[in-house]
Amino acid sequence: MSDLPIPDTSGARLLIVGDVMLDRYWFGDVSRISPEAPVPVVKVERTEERPGGAANVARNCSALGARTALLSVVGADEAGASLARLLAASNIDASLHEDAQLNTTVKLRVLGRQQQLLRIDFENWPAHEVLRAKLAEFEERLSACDVVILSDYGKGGLAHIAEMIRLARAACKPVLVDPKGEDYARYAGATVLTPNRAELRQVVGRWSSDDDLALRVERLREDLGFEALLLTRSEEGMTLFSSAGALHEPALAREVYDVSGAGDTVIATLAVMLASGQGLAAAMKLANRAAGIVVGKLGTATCSLEELRNN
Repeated sequence: MSDLPIPDTSGARLLIVGDVMLDRYWFGDVSRISPEAPVPVVKVERTEERPGGAANVARNCSALGARTALLSVVGADEAGASLARLLAASNIDASLHEDAQLNTTVKLRVLGRQQQLLRIDFENWPAHEVLRAKLAEFEERLSACDVVILSDYGKGGLAHIAEMIRLARAACKPVLVDPKGEDYARYAGATVLTPNRAELRQVVGRWSSDDDLALRVERLREDLGFEALLLTRSEEGMTLFSSAGALHEPALAREVYDVSGAGDTVIATLAVMLASGQGLAAAMKLANRAAGIVVGKLGTATCSLEELRNN
């Protein structure tokens, strides 16, 4: 049973923008090696589809009881239609702009005896005109949200992210960013960034100690105007860096089954709790607890309010 107070999230309004994808899983049995090459033969017994990327962030927000809107770009294809159905089933107000030249990003995972054997990615980049139309809708939707999440998976859907941050901050909306790549200048002015260790190392270099890390993050915060940076550190938990200093939350001891999508759960939980009136420190504690729950599940998963209360 959690001793952390869980706020009423029913009034929280989230707007998520970013790269969506469809996660496909093929589950099967492996009993022999192929005679054609030294690879296992998987006899597929069932398949499953789940929203991935920014769509998984939105699904996590909705699972936590928030009113959730999602803005993204998909292809005019079967995968895009599947995503739309899955999001509707999760009670998400999804505005998926269609680009006829785009293939909806699909990550296909083949699993044998619950172990991932292979992942195949299908992807390309959306057209500039579609992205410009999405930016106009973003500006229209700002007034109806409490917190904005920008989920960057490096698939091209956030080409106008600097303008989105400017518009959101002008409207006095906190902006949380899950970053990608080495150029964090494009996120200047965001409220909170949520990189993992590998992502942050790309930007600030390797650190020799926690004190060294704190100095590097403080320089980054001051240079780019972030209010805070939440570093997810896998088995080491997470650390929140802000003007108040560094606040660390150790990882919750539990069996780790699958870390894919855990970062989505962290930023979603953080945003929902902020939109529900929690401070950053309290929101981080709940995000840490939610992450500990989802890593015990297979694939991209969500954490519900009930699970937060009971774990």
